[in-house]
Amino acid sequence: MPKTVIIPPGTGKPLAPYVPGTLADGVLYVSGTLPLDADANVVHVGDAGAQTRHVLETIKGVVTAAGGTMDDVTFNHIFLKDWADYAAINAVYASYFPGEKPARYCIQCGLVKPDALVEIATIAHVGKP
Repeated sequence: MPKTVIIPPGTGKPLAPYVPGTLADGVLYVSGTLPLDADANVVHVGDAGAQTRHVLETIKGVVTAAGGTMDDVTFNHIFLKDWADYAAINAVYASYFPGEKPARYCIQCGLVKPDALVEIATIAHVGKP
């Protein structure tokens, strides 16, 4: 099955050997997305809500570059550093999915960048009805 690599304009160099997104048979897989600027520095240090917004805007850019919208998102994998940030993350998250919500899970774990408070990976169906 052919696949298409999705790299939106302005994307910074990844921290490891991966791409922002891969589209295969109408399904978009968005890599785990951290709150990073183009130089791989964590943004909005200490602010889980702002980091979540940055992450979701980055994901939105990948989904848009693949020809979809956030309404096409069907599943999110959410990783948070501290359960104390759960409410702040959910408040921002809900604003990106105001209608029918995608399925998801959320776990607490260590993240690759110590100042990162949230990471989200996404699956969206953008190609076929």
